[in-house]
Amino acid sequence: MDKKIPVIAVIGPTASGKTGLAVEIAKKFGGEVVSADSMQIYSELTIGTAKPTEKEMDGVKHHLIGHKSIDDEYSVADYVEEAKKAIDDIVSRNKIPVLCGGTGLYVDSLLSNTEFSEIKSSPEIREKLFEFAKENGNEALFEKLRIIDPESAAKTHANNLSRVVRALEVFEVTGKTMSEHQKDSHPVPSIYEVCYIGTNFADREKLYSRIEQRIDEMLTEGVEKEAKFLFEHNGTCTVAQAIGYKEFYPYFRGEMSREDAISVLKKETRHYAKRQLTWFRRNERINWIFRDEYREKEDFYKAAFDIIENFLEIK
Repeated sequence: MDKKIPVIAVIGPTASGKTGLAVEIAKKFGGEVVSADSMQIYSELTIGTAKPTEKEMDGVKHHLIGHKSIDDEYSVADYVEEAKKAIDDIVSRNKIPVLCGGTGLYVDSLLSNTEFSEIKSSPEIREKLFEFAKENGNEALFEKLRIIDPESAAKTHANNLSRVVRALEVFEVTGKTMSEHQKDSHPVPSIYEVCYIGTNFADREKLYSRIEQRIDEMLTEGVEKEAKFLFEHNGTCTVAQAIGYKEFYPYFRGEMSREDAISVLKKETRHYAKRQLTWFRRNERINWIFRDEYREKEDFYKAAFDIIENFLEIK
């Protein structure tokens, strides 16, 4: 059997310091970053997706950032295919792939080498489902999913409209539920040997404070303009329902004050961070390091370096 490809995976909740750590790891060990973020793929959006700036990249090459349009179809299967190609490219130049992101489905599907059955899409059906939700409410659409595919419904929030729509679209197009398709998708022996580094805060309130600080910075940088662009452009594209944008829509419709919309945005982002942590905590191979346990950022980085050095020596 061929030797497995070493990959360093920096994962964790939003605003926990993944980007900065991944860049420092790449600089230290001669690597390049492969994004595992489902929203940073879009070229038209920067602020609400927390896409790293040139300054934050600090000369380190990043892959799978800003390479798709918001109108493009894009699935986890597409991501896995593209990420594998990026990793092969990095390794071919004797560099180390550093996976970085908080989209757990992307991370797990790639690193477990999941094979997907092909599922076609239908823009017409999707638009019809979004229109139904607009006229009858998210909960009414979610009830359809609960009846058709209770297993998927149990793993999906009623207000995660893009995921609810996708699950219903899959059923209408294929006649099989999303749960059935996922059972057809299966991991095969992984071609990667992974060193998982998880970033977090030991004090949850400090993470929440970081989240609120980031949102305040995004507001200053103009995230509201990006949200307005999506609101006016096409409410049926997947990213239009992303946290960071959809919370502004009631304000744009005159149904909520701007202050209340921002309050909802902060609350929903905290809830999202909790869901990310719940997802990642299922992986017992993650080496968690906590930013608030280190006085200096350099000490936080060194804690990760020590874990990785031990991993590379084992290789």
